[in-house]
Amino acid sequence: MVKLKVVIFMPSIIEKRKADHIKLCATKDVAFKDKTTLLEEVELNYKSLPELNLREIDLSTEFLGKKFSFPFIASAITGGAQVSKKINKDIAIAAQEVGAGMGLGSIRAMIQQPSLIETYFVRDVAPDIFLAGNIGVAQLKQFTPEQLNEALTALEVNALAIHLNSAQEAVQAEGDADFTGLVAKIAEFSDKITVPVYVKEVGHGISYDVALALKETKIKAIDVQGAGGTSWTMVDALRHKDGFGLPFRDFGLPTAVSIIEVKHALHVATTNSTTSKKIIASGGIRNGLEAVKAIVLGADMVGNAMPILKAQQKNGSIGVANYLTNFKREMEIASFLIGCQNLKELHEEKPILFGKLRQWVEE
Repeated sequence: MVKLKVVIFMPSIIEKRKADHIKLCATKDVAFKDKTTLLEEVELNYKSLPELNLREIDLSTEFLGKKFSFPFIASAITGGAQVSKKINKDIAIAAQEVGAGMGLGSIRAMIQQPSLIETYFVRDVAPDIFLAGNIGVAQLKQFTPEQLNEALTALEVNALAIHLNSAQEAVQAEGDADFTGLVAKIAEFSDKITVPVYVKEVGHGISYDVALALKETKIKAIDVQGAGGTSWTMVDALRHKDGFGLPFRDFGLPTAVSIIEVKHALHVATTNSTTSKKIIASGGIRNGLEAVKAIVLGADMVGNAMPILKAQQKNGSIGVANYLTNFKREMEIASFLIGCQNLKELHEEKPILFGKLRQWVEE
């Protein structure tokens, strides 16, 4: 591991917040209350004679230069507190075993207190997996590309995820809600970071307009991380003694809507777009059937976080590996039942939309 220069910035406050977040996610109801992903409004064309052998379904893929046995990334969960160390190691061990990818929690704490690197570092147990570092978009104003590159090198990651969390920051007691000039910052950093950069939400979705603005940068992918799963406005509302922020528990774009909007934005012809961009679908995706629906809607990769954390808390790396193995099997069965042998064929399938989702798309 590369040693980092020490930059002190009240690490105890950050560590406490990270520990609070893990505890709340593991023990409290922090899901959206009424709003769903709307993936339940997506139907797939069942083929009772698929003319396929289930054992020959192959969902392997490549993303940002790394191979996956199936298109899954364990979304960023934690880092920056001692409780994070075992969680990250367990997830990494399972991802290495199953052939999935993994995102680390925000590395802000590690840049400010380099001794916390041990709570993030997993290459000793997962030398081959796709591994993404992570930083909040507001922190692009606090750090230089050089500082981030140093941290990313120390962690031996394959990519950097920049997370957008304006809804969370707005209700967080110590949140930074100055989001001015950040499209330009994303453009700057995506040009100067030494690994591929992608942008992700944290559970409240990405709209057409935001995706269109991001399309003009050199980022490689957009992770929609839509509404319907874990609500981070709810997580931080629970940290307020008076429950401030509770009205925003169900705020955001459902995951299915966000996938469709981002897909449309990325297919609009623009003059300055430099590269084609992939779509990652996450936010309330709880099983392989929902994952296949997301891919048919237009996603290239899928992911989740809360089920991974729950599996890790219950049975460590074995629990995570079992969850991922079952998830992959469910994706294979769903693909088999609609007559698709691989991801290319899944992308050629046409989804059938009903209810609120169809109404949202048509309007």
